Amino acid sequence: MKLEPTPVYRKIIIPWHDSEAACLVVIVFLFFVVLFGFVGIKVGSEIPMYQSYLWVPVLLVGLSTVVIISITIRLIRRFLRRFPG
Repeated sequence: MKLEPTPVYRKIIIPWHDSEAACLVVIVFLFFVVLFGFVGIKVGSEIPMYQSYLWVPVLLVGLSTVVIISITIRLIRRFLRRFPG
């Protein structure tokens, strides 16, 4: 029996997590995470007992920044595709 390429019972999955509003919310949230990480770096570098744990806020800032850049590039590409030429 052959499978139909588009059966009737399948629903279309709407990628709400990739909408412009969701991307902007994530960027704003990650901006606050980056600020929190910078505060952690400042506190960790001032207190000698916490200097061995300085890698945690540095990693937090680095990964959050990478995700912000990735989402921003995705939004810019989407915007440029909308208005060709």
